[in-house]
Amino acid sequence: MSVRAVRGAITVETNSAEEIWSATEELVREIVARNDLKVDDIASVLFTTTEDLNAAFPAKGARNLEGWDDVPLTCAQEIPVPGSLPRCIRVMMHINTEKGNKDIHHVFLREAVKLRPDLANR
Repeated sequence: MSVRAVRGAITVETNSAEEIWSATEELVREIVARNDLKVDDIASVLFTTTEDLNAAFPAKGARNLEGWDDVPLTCAQEIPVPGSLPRCIRVMMHINTEKGNKDIHHVFLREAVKLRPDLANR
């Protein structure tokens, strides 16, 4: 079994805790579904936000999911590159899997599909 990384991102309309948590839950659920994951498959998750999102930690949204109490989660802020996609939550989920890198389904939702259209359509 190998450790692989699943990438994903989603955007929100406003800098509110409720929207950040809801979008994070949506993104994580979609990654889990598309990759047929169980909570025990997840080694750790790193969330980042653009600097315009500071109303809440995305990890708290993931903690609302059943069974996620023991999954190591952390958050950080993205580098504020001029012209980058605003109001964006990104994730790198490390999973234990037999799948190869080409079999991993990365998930980019809403405006975040612009970040990696090559992966969003896989």
